[in-house]
Order: sequence, then C-alpha cells, then structure tokens
Amino acid sequence: MRIAWPDRTRRPSAGRVLAVVSILPALIVAGWLLAALPLLLAGWYQPVPALVLGVVVIGLLCRFAVRGPLKVVEATGRQVGAVVAVAVGSGVFNAITHTEQLIVRRDPATYAQYAVWLARHGSLPITPQVEAFGGPDPALKFDSIGFYPADGAVVPQFMPGPPLLFAAGDWLGGMLLTPAVLGALAVLTLAGVVGRLAGGRWAPVAALAFAVSLPILYTSRTTFSEIPSLVLLFGGLALVHDALSREDRPRGWEAALGGLVFGLAVLVRIDGLRDVLPVLAFAGVLIAWRRLGRSQGALGPPLLAGLAVGAGLGLLAAYVLARPYLSYLSKSLNPLLAICAAVLLLTLAGTLAAPRLARIRLPRWLPNVGAGLVVLVMAGLAVRPWLQTVTRAATTKEDRLTSEFIRQTQKANGLPVDGTRLYSELSLHWVSWYVGIPAIVLATLAAAVLVRRLLRNGSPAEWLLPLAVIGWTTVTTLLRPEITPDHPWAARRLVPVVIPGMILLAVWGLEWVRTRAPLRGYGRWIGVVGAALVLVPPAITSIGTAFTPVERGERAAVEAMCAKIPPNASVLIIERVTGNRFTQVVRGMCDRPTAQVRVVAGKNTAKEEDVRRLIDRVRAVGRVPVVLAAEDFQVAPYGPKTQVMALVSRQDERSLVDAPNGTWGFGISVWMAVA
Repeated sequence: MRIAWPDRTRRPSAGRVLAVVSILPALIVAGWLLAALPLLLAGWYQPVPALVLGVVVIGLLCRFAVRGPLKVVEATGRQVGAVVAVAVGSGVFNAITHTEQLIVRRDPATYAQYAVWLARHGSLPITPQVEAFGGPDPALKFDSIGFYPADGAVVPQFMPGPPLLFAAGDWLGGMLLTPAVLGALAVLTLAGVVGRLAGGRWAPVAALAFAVSLPILYTSRTTFSEIPSLVLLFGGLALVHDALSREDRPRGWEAALGGLVFGLAVLVRIDGLRDVLPVLAFAGVLIAWRRLGRSQGALGPPLLAGLAVGAGLGLLAAYVLARPYLSYLSKSLNPLLAICAAVLLLTLAGTLAAPRLARIRLPRWLPNVGAGLVVLVMAGLAVRPWLQTVTRAATTKEDRLTSEFIRQTQKANGLPVDGTRLYSELSLHWVSWYVGIPAIVLATLAAAVLVRRLLRNGSPAEWLLPLAVIGWTTVTTLLRPEITPDHPWAARRLVPVVIPGMILLAVWGLEWVRTRAPLRGYGRWIGVVGAALVLVPPAITSIGTAFTPVERGERAAVEAMCAKIPPNASVLIIERVTGNRFTQVVRGMCDRPTAQVRVVAGKNTAKEEDVRRLIDRVRAVGRVPVVLAAEDFQVAPYGPKTQVMALVSRQDERSLVDAPNGTWGFGISVWMAVA
C-alpha cells in the first residue's frame, strides 16, 4: 500500500513516520480480524479468501487512518531509528528464543491447537468423527482440557481472535514465530503513544524498558492473547489521540476507527469488555461536550459507533463460537456485564444532564484531593500484603484443581501449604518485579499530577482517556488478578495495560521532573539517571530467564509421534493425563480421529473391558485401533507396545512469592499399542 503524505514534495518528517508506523500494528490486527471473523462464521476460513479479503480490509483501514494531515509526533530521526531498532531487535530475539507449546498443559497450547484446527479446517465446531469409533458409546469422551463438549461436537476454549492471527502464521509456515512478530508490533505501538503523550525523546527509553520486561518477553514467545490485546488497546489510544489533536476540523472517521479498534479487543479477550469501559464513558463525555458547543464533541457519536461495532462483533463471536467458555466464566462474567450496563446508564444520564452539570463549580480542594487519592490507592496496594491475605474456598471442580495445583507449587517453593491462598495481595509487588520500584513511584507521581491538572482546569485533555483506561484497568487488575498465582504465568495479567501503562506514566513523570530541574542545572543528569532507573530494574529481573527457551522439542516430538500412528487409525487414549494433553493434538496435528476412554473413578486408566469393546467396534468399521497411554504397562494388554514419545525439556518456573529467575525440567512419555 502506498501512503500519500500530505506534502509530496518533501520526505516525511521523522515524527510523522513514528506517528504512522505506531498505528499500523493496530490497523493490521484489526483489519485481519474484521476479514477473518465473517469467513470463520461462514465456515470458509481458508488461505486464499482470507489473505485476499484481509489485504483489502487492512488497506482500507490504513487509507482512512492516514487520509489528510496527520498529527506529527515530536521526534528526531535518531529517536525514531532507535524505536525501530528496539522493535526489530525484540522480534528477532523472541523469534530465536520462542517456545514450542503444543502439548496441552496450559493456555498457550490450547491457543496453538485452536489455531492449528482453524488453519487446516477453517470452521468450527471441531468434529469428533464419532463414526470412526463405531458410533456413540458411553465410554467415549471427545472433549479434553481447553476443549469443551457442545451438542455432540467440541468447542475450543477462549475467544477466536488470537487463533485467527496464529492460523495466518501457520499458513505462512511460522505459527510459533507469530507471537514474536506481534511483540515487535507492540513495541512500536507503545512507543507511538509515548511519543504522542510524553515526547519523542522518551519513546526509545519506553520501548526498551517495555521490550526487556519479563512478562513482555514471556508473552511474545508463545501463543498468548495478551500481546494482540495490547496492540489494539494502545493502538486505539493513539488513533483517538490523533482524532482529538487535529488542528483543523476533527474528523469523525478517525474517531470511529479508534472506537472500532478498541472494541475489537473483546474479540481477542473477553476481559476486553472491562478494558474498554472507560472508552464508553469517554464517548459520553465527548457527546456532552457536543451539547455544550465544543468542537471535539463531534467525535463522540462516531467513537461510540465504532466501539459498539467492534465490541458487538466480539460478543457475537463469543456467543456463537465460545458459549461453553462463557458458561465457565459466568461467575466473573455476569458481574462484569452488570458493570457494563451500569456504566452505560450512567454515561447516558451524564450526557443528558450535561448542561446542568456544566454549571456546577468544582470545589477548590477537589484537585488536591484527587491527586492525594491516587497516592493513597497506590500506597494501599503496596501495604496490602500486611493487611490482607486473599483466599478462596474450593467450591467447584475447577477450584479444587487450582487448589491442588497451588498446594503442589507451595511444596516446591518451600512455603506453608494452604491451597486456598490466591496471593492476590502481592499484585503491586508483582509489578515492582517487572518494571521496578522507581518506575512505580514515577508513574504514581505522574498520575497524581495529571489528575490534579484535569480536575483543576480540564487540561491536558489528551490525557483524559489514557488516564481512564490505564487507571481503571490497573486498579481492577491488581485488586482481582483472577489467575493462578505462579510466576511468570500470572505476569500475563499485567501485559495488556498495567505494564505499558506504568512505563508510559513513568517516562512522563521523568519529563515532568526534568523540566523543573534546568534552573538548577541538573535537567540533563536527571534525564540520564531517570532513564537508567526505568531500564535497569526490569532488565535485572529478566536476565535469569531471558536467554533460556522453554518447551523446546515439542514440535519434533509431536511430528515423530504422528508419523508412527497408522494413517487409518482411530486413536483411543486410555489414561487421564495423556488424554487431557494429547486428544486435540492427535486429532488436529496428526489428523486422526481421537477419543478418550472414560477412566475409572479415583484411577487414571480406563476399564479394560471398555477398551476391548471399543477396539472391536473400531475394527468393525474397517479402521485400525490404536491405544495411547503414559506408561508401557497401561497399553501392554492391547497389543505390541511402542514408545512414541520420550520428551525431555524445560518449563517455566512456578514462583509464588518471588520474581522467577530460572526454569524447571520436565518429561513427557507416550506409549502406543496397535491392537
């Protein structure tokens, strides 16, 4: 696509280049999702139509985004070059150290197998091929961890947005490298927002601090949803900022595009509903401004319309493609939907009452109180571990599994064993591991100053939406992370908003401090020392694991196992752990009909009479019965045994109260008998 710069007689300025390249990632991700989702809903998500339609939609979005004069980011060529170098270096480094999480043990492999199915079949739900086992049988089970039963078929867990992106990478021969590319795009996106709000001098510093933070490394090496979500959320901030900053008449399509990008975050993560709530309220504020005669208020309706379309597509996909997942999340999703309804009603009421509210004079003390509340909230989160111990009783099967996992992890960490602990009270301490205490202090200072300014005189208005998104999501995430608390696993919760938001505020705080120092002659040194304080702590935390790839060898091991399974086999997995890990792997990557045989209550293996009956049924339909399990003695009664996998690799550490600084070993064994 050729971008028409406003002045064709000159080369684009460095600031204009940064302005463009930092919104392109969000436009690329959003455009692909807009093209891919209808194809998936129609059952026709195939390479040729997806690539053709994707290129067209991405091209149209980019055309609208760069149409007319662009807001120029104040940046030099060196600063822009440094940002690009950090992004490229991040992508290359994470590509070299990428993981191969394909065996379903935690979420990345679920996303990977979801993507593999989409890349090879282009439709949902997953067909279990019951006829390959002689028809339905009470002992057959086609679902597994991360893949739910639904109306005789199998439905993957999670929202379809990330798998749609990873499947495109699979078509291009690099699904496992796609996260590294997305991570590099995230670096560009954050740097663009920093350049717009804090100045171009801080864009390289923020980009590097972000790129070396352990959670960013972690989620840029494997198939997670957090990085695509970050690209959309911060890309939305950049687009809305540009729409508001027009020196000429505000352009509605830019606001609509920003709202659309924000809303599509729901298609990536259902938690995106929470993250975009401030955008809904902000659109209401703009509509209220319109009623008061402010020119920027004209952007309110298109911003709201774009947000509604994007979020609506996400909710449609959730309802059609991930309904069992919504049922699983109902305890947390239903309150979130209620909060969304409440915010919508409050926004509507505030918009209708705008003329009366505008006549209210705020108390003089309110700006100082607002700034003080920011400091008090952060101080409360800091001392929370000494005031509260967060626990949860195990009332469901999932809670009991989580409780047992926490007990085992506590034993490995040498901690007192209490499976009800959630360690959520340590959430701000988690942030301090990954961005450093200086960055938290600077971010708190920046937020307090900005809140005071906004409450005092309504400026700088360009900070209203970023502060709302960062503040709301950071506080709600830190209060209730809602994740198994071992690290680096739990660190993924901090990726979409908390860590990039902290870094953005920290460098703005540095600039605020620096600009108050020149009278005493220390401005330059404050900038240098402050940059070091932002960069060094996350690098120190990351150094223990940054150069150690995990989950390596899984791809080769799975491919070798698939090669040993007969082409016309129907695979029966008769052991619980192997069934959970490999049912979808064998079905999706080996392209063999696969089912688990229900295990005996309290044991890990199936009844022998059930297995033999199913073997006979498979033979009766003219297929080869194959039995898989973790141990040789488990498959020995059914035929000659062969070990088809003996994987030895490294996995992430599981640290509960300290920053992770190493990896653990693990092994996986699979035995096969051809009956």
